[in-house]
Amino acid sequence: MDARALDPLYDIAIIGGGINGCGIARDAAGRGASVVLLEQGDFAGATSSASTKLIHGGLRYLEHYEFRLVREALMEREVLWGIAPHIIRPLRFVLPHHKGLRPAWLLRLGLFLYDHLGGRKRLPATRTLDLRHDEAGAPLRAGYARAFEYSDCWVEDSRLVVLNALDAAERGADIRPRSRVTGAVRAADHWQIEVEPPGGGREIVRARVLVNAAGPWVHEVLAQVLRINTPANVRLVQGSHIVVPRLYQHDRAYIFQNGDGRIVFAIPYEHDFTLIGTTDRDFGRVPGKPVASPEEIAYLCAAASEYFRTPVTPDTVVWTYSGVRPLYDDGASKAQEATRDYVLELEGGEGEGGSPPSGRPPLLSVFGGKITTYRRLAEHALQKLGPFLPTLSRASWTGGEPLPGGDFPVDGQMRIVAQLKRAHPFLEERQARRLVVAYGTRALRLLDGARSAADLGRTFGADLTEAEVLYLMREEWARTAEDVLWRRSKLGLRFTREQVEALDAFMQASMMRQPQVSAARGRAS
Repeated sequence: MDARALDPLYDIAIIGGGINGCGIARDAAGRGASVVLLEQGDFAGATSSASTKLIHGGLRYLEHYEFRLVREALMEREVLWGIAPHIIRPLRFVLPHHKGLRPAWLLRLGLFLYDHLGGRKRLPATRTLDLRHDEAGAPLRAGYARAFEYSDCWVEDSRLVVLNALDAAERGADIRPRSRVTGAVRAADHWQIEVEPPGGGREIVRARVLVNAAGPWVHEVLAQVLRINTPANVRLVQGSHIVVPRLYQHDRAYIFQNGDGRIVFAIPYEHDFTLIGTTDRDFGRVPGKPVASPEEIAYLCAAASEYFRTPVTPDTVVWTYSGVRPLYDDGASKAQEATRDYVLELEGGEGEGGSPPSGRPPLLSVFGGKITTYRRLAEHALQKLGPFLPTLSRASWTGGEPLPGGDFPVDGQMRIVAQLKRAHPFLEERQARRLVVAYGTRALRLLDGARSAADLGRTFGADLTEAEVLYLMREEWARTAEDVLWRRSKLGLRFTREQVEALDAFMQASMMRQPQVSAARGRAS
């Protein structure tokens, strides 16, 4: 790697713009560190946008005795709800008792632990339902008479990632999507990182500490980019989901036991749909673009049809998505049994008094993890890196300060909707609600200056306007129709191919007319 103008020198460089990388960037920037985050594509472009969209403790993990993980995740539910009440909301789950599978006493015991293990305060407790009289029983097949209902939370997962990146940028981090790391070597007291920026060419970035949060690519970064010989201790597990037209009218979710010991969720999705997932199967060694296989689709349809009166068949599926979970390889025999806990491995930086020796600046690699525990993972990562970053200020802070747009009480969403409609009375109720759910109080910024619907410009489909698209390009790094329709929103469910092409053409033309600058550039010393 040749020498060039190498300044600035960052405290931390992070490879990976998924939830863990963006969470670490936000936490570190808020503690005064100079941070650069390097993501080869768009934020949440892989695993972090392909979850089941839940902030949950993981009821089934109790069966594998992962009490520490479950407790930490349960405690995080209300913390995350409190800092992002626009994109996170409470959700009640109905667990029908299936004779011949887990006995009722075991379900009650698990839910008792679930209620009391994690310091639940706002979320309501478990209760027992008579499905013969409760509306939750109406969509189900005859024979299911009893169920248990408990609480977890729903999250717009890809927006959670982007908001962490945005908050990091506003606190001074240098956030660089579409910047591929091609190599990195240790110098005397820092890393020299070779980067391909979006426009092509080659740049050198320097940092005292390097964090490998590449998700499914964590081992490839170690072996091929950093040239570090290390065991392949990551297990890639594919999880697929299907989306079908709405199967029932109430607003609760279902958690179904399957005959193979797995569970499957059925969740209200985007008003008009039901989300069903997930599968668990081992994925190939090299990460690629996962696609739901016909076998996975058939599996999810059969699992749902075991419970719902209305059969779920492959021809009713309107969309599928798949993600690859980079789980820590704990030697579990089945993909569904592999731990969902995270492991942080620190390599290098063995100097006395917290100072790295010559040629050994530290590298922290992140294995595994759940979207629910990303914030705690970031705290633990900085705890490990603290001895090498003596300028870090303040203690843990991310659980007490809202993410962008989340500066309102958890029960205040409708007040923000009313405020938005008062300021912009031309908005339809559904459009105002969608904007608040996506942007929270920042919906007011998005619509600033608009006095009529015409001021928002062209409507591309659904209620997506030029004003919103330009906001996403300017503030949230969106560059393509896919960025807008499948990560910053899920409006792709309502767009035709022609509408997608028109949106893409508009975005490309907008960038050619006036290149957009996304968020603040960071600082370094």
